[in-house]
Amino acid sequence: MPAFYKRHHRKADGRELILYSLSPLTAEALPEPLEAFGPAPHLRYHPLRREWAVYAAHRQERTFLPPKEHCPLCPSREGSFPTEIPFPEFQVAVFENRFPSLVPGPPPPPEGLPVAVGEALGRCEVVVYTMAHTGSLAALSQEERLLLAWVWRERYQALYAMEGVRFVMPFENRGEAVGVTLHHPHGQIYAYPFVPPVLERESQAFREGAVLLDLFPHLDPYAVDQEEGFLAFVPPFARYPFEVWVAPRERHPGPWTFSEGDMAAFARLLGRVVARYDALYGEPFPYVMVFHAAPLGEEGTFHFHVEFYPPRRTRDKLKFLAGTELGAGTFVVDALPEETARLLREAL
Repeated sequence: MPAFYKRHHRKADGRELILYSLSPLTAEALPEPLEAFGPAPHLRYHPLRREWAVYAAHRQERTFLPPKEHCPLCPSREGSFPTEIPFPEFQVAVFENRFPSLVPGPPPPPEGLPVAVGEALGRCEVVVYTMAHTGSLAALSQEERLLLAWVWRERYQALYAMEGVRFVMPFENRGEAVGVTLHHPHGQIYAYPFVPPVLERESQAFREGAVLLDLFPHLDPYAVDQEEGFLAFVPPFARYPFEVWVAPRERHPGPWTFSEGDMAAFARLLGRVVARYDALYGEPFPYVMVFHAAPLGEEGTFHFHVEFYPPRRTRDKLKFLAGTELGAGTFVVDALPEETARLLREAL
């Protein structure tokens, strides 16, 4: 593991903040406003879909597209707007979300409802990639991106050690087209008390066979980019026109089993996938990026991979989910995976 420094800080409202850097962080914390923090999410069970939904009404009031000078993810400066990070410098920052869907000590769910309810146990974290207000995974230096990859790895290990957590998922929402509310380069991590339905189905598939290992020999027409030990490709069964997956060629349950060389290759390839997206139309490409690692207990068969879901289907048209996708769960795709893979290959 490369040497990096961590600094733990307890915010004025009790939330945890962790700063990461490749050099020591010595600055004193700046004053923080004491704001009310008392989220009360809960779970309700959908009897037809047989899945949990999270109810977190306090999220209606979360920060929405503030001007740059009021960005809560920038470092705080003496005499300026107090941000979520009361320090003048850092490289990566992780803190408990002020508007969480899941919390470590959830209150009891409401009583008297006609459906099953549950406690919204877990944790929601914000991962700030850089001090810079603008940028992307592609714009980070390889050193910065590698530090971020090690942060993801460490948070996986810390969150899976929490009592009651069964699945941990880092993800990034990028661009207003996918509903992002803060433009500063960042992602999130959810630690769930249950295995969400998509991961339940993936786990079952991997228990039945080595799905990705069996697929790799047939992916030449769909390959977008590669690094030693890793492949980026448009899946031949893509549901979004420019969907891309990044996966290790050997099975790993999650990044916590990667070697140092694997970590470096993984970080480089993620950056280049984003660079290819941005080069395709010469502007920042919106997407949702989701890490699919093994839920608790599935480490023996699950194959870690990252899935990118971009909502664009052409330069000026978005892919909206409509009747057949939302009502039936059956996607209709407007472009062939072989063609979108070629376009992304040629974008750089």
